[in-house]
Amino acid sequence: MTLADQPPAAALVFQTLLAHGPLTRAEAGRRTGLSPGAVTKVATPLLADGWITELGRPAVGRANGRPATLIAVRGERARFIGVKVTADELIGVLADLTAQPLAARRVGLDSRDVGTVVLAIARLVTGLRQAAGAEQEGGVHSIGVTISGDVDGHTGTVQYSPFLNWRRVPLAQLVAAATGTPTVIENDVRALTVAEQWFGAGAGLSSFALVTVGAGIGCGLSIGGRVVSGAHGVSGEVGHLPVGGGDRTCTCGNTGCVEAVASTHAITEQARQATGDPELTMEQAIRLAHAGDNAVRAVFARAGHALGLAMASVANLIGPERIIISGEGLASYDLFADQIRQTFADHAFGAAGDCDLVVRPLPFEAWARGGAAIAAQRVFAPAR
Repeated sequence: MTLADQPPAAALVFQTLLAHGPLTRAEAGRRTGLSPGAVTKVATPLLADGWITELGRPAVGRANGRPATLIAVRGERARFIGVKVTADELIGVLADLTAQPLAARRVGLDSRDVGTVVLAIARLVTGLRQAAGAEQEGGVHSIGVTISGDVDGHTGTVQYSPFLNWRRVPLAQLVAAATGTPTVIENDVRALTVAEQWFGAGAGLSSFALVTVGAGIGCGLSIGGRVVSGAHGVSGEVGHLPVGGGDRTCTCGNTGCVEAVASTHAITEQARQATGDPELTMEQAIRLAHAGDNAVRAVFARAGHALGLAMASVANLIGPERIIISGEGLASYDLFADQIRQTFADHAFGAAGDCDLVVRPLPFEAWARGGAAIAAQRVFAPAR
């Protein structure tokens, strides 16, 4: 029996335990709006099938004169593999049902050819299984692959990934065939947003946004406890908000996008123009800015302004409790942090300016863990 076979109330209780457990049945009822009897009714088959467990110790306090037993998700019930695909590397994590990592590996990519990448994913999956003895302990339930770009998780298709130059690739089907394991795919930022919602800086919040700064500018949105994917798999694309800032062409082909000003590649190109050095690297640009080079510092300031406009737009549109800022581009965050916050304060409307901005550096293993979380999520909330 799978969680998908259970009634909606069972999935609701399970998700609540996953995000907030261990809980007593009474507390699970308060959080879900279900009666104690309804919680007991849906918990019974979940206990019988091993999806949840009683911890065997009473919670503080008593219910009806008896100790209140805690119930929790049984992490070892299923295992999942999450894979984050970048332009030159795969990062994989084997995790349990609660997305706790059990093993992690990285492998380089010599080619961005679809067949080569799929084969590399299959080898990475095999290595992760062997590393944790998963083959001998029930195997892997499913795989979650995350990738940047326009990803339709409902159909399992990468519609367009600019960094890999992929169009209309049925990646979920290809990886499932290569690994012999059910596979789901998702945009990497949305997958990381799910991870942050479950066990990160978004846990317990009614709404939050995750903005990632790096090779691209991404944004995941969690509204009313649900991560928004959009009708066609496109949502939260703040990197392609038109904010002006010159005639630089974005990876999407348009001009004036946030990403055309504030991505790592865009900053590097602008710093090269500012210094007249066509070989300048991002690391060198950071050093020049820290050393006080005004022309390069102005490049980072423009990037900060564009990012501040994007975050203010998010705050004005959905009014999140928090905006989490992450991504590999945080290595240079101190160079545009003040500009981001000033622009945000200038353009956030009214109470939207009270939104909490939190900087949260995360390694790519956390992004891969998001892939495992996506795969686990589909167990009880399959894509429609």
